[in-house]
Amino acid sequence: MNSVSAVSSIAISRAPRSAAGLAFCAIAVAALLLAPIAMVLGGAFAPGQGSWQHLTATVLPDYIASTLWLGLGVAFGVMLTGVSSAWLVTTYRFPGRTLFEWALILPMAVPGYVIAYAYTDFLQFAGPVQSALRTITGWQAGEYWFPDIRSLGGAILVFSLVLYPYVYLLARAAFLEQSANLVEAGRLLGRGAWGTFFRVALPLARPAIAAGTSLALMETLADFGAVSYFGVQTFTTGIYRAWLSMGDATAAAAVMPESVKLLIASERNRSENSGPLSAATR
Repeated sequence: MNSVSAVSSIAISRAPRSAAGLAFCAIAVAALLLAPIAMVLGGAFAPGQGSWQHLTATVLPDYIASTLWLGLGVAFGVMLTGVSSAWLVTTYRFPGRTLFEWALILPMAVPGYVIAYAYTDFLQFAGPVQSALRTITGWQAGEYWFPDIRSLGGAILVFSLVLYPYVYLLARAAFLEQSANLVEAGRLLGRGAWGTFFRVALPLARPAIAAGTSLALMETLADFGAVSYFGVQTFTTGIYRAWLSMGDATAAAAVMPESVKLLIASERNRSENSGPLSAATR
């Protein structure tokens, strides 16, 4: 008994020390994470060089419009690609299905700007696609129209192809967790394959799809390499130019909250769509 009580007293005496150590580590990690935010907030209220007024009067509306269109296009692209591919590999049986289940995740392993370089080299005027088109048809430069990959549409295409696995993974997990009885009940009530998908499976997976889309949008807003290469003026390129090109950290700090507002709006919309399953299936 004496040995047991001694061990208990030692454990009790060590507990406050371990708790204090964990609290110190938690405070240190929180301080490291909050340091950039504190710097941005402090810079936003510091006296600037007049660049913020210049930005609001000239390029800030373009930054807002380009970022919104980019976000909407990427959201549509990742949802269309991720949800459709997740539904196909979880519902249907076809040759190579097991391979596609994991191969569809591979775009996450490639940085967005690398994909941007690859698609640009593949689809530009001197690339293999247009060169083959001119060889087959005999057309010359200026005699045909071909979409410009280095544009807002090209950026939407690249981000959609790179970031759709966020939606695919979460949607696939949601479809796998759904009971087969619900799908069968939908078909017994007269719904076909597409009707069952849109009226039963898709509403049940909506919270997961919204979460994956939000992650893809955060990656899109945080990217600099691809949008800079494509010449798309977003908040990321605006912050870079204001901070490094203009040398005005205050203007850059003032631009940053605008992109944060878009993230908050996206997260709020995701939370509203992640209600109870009973509400989602109405």
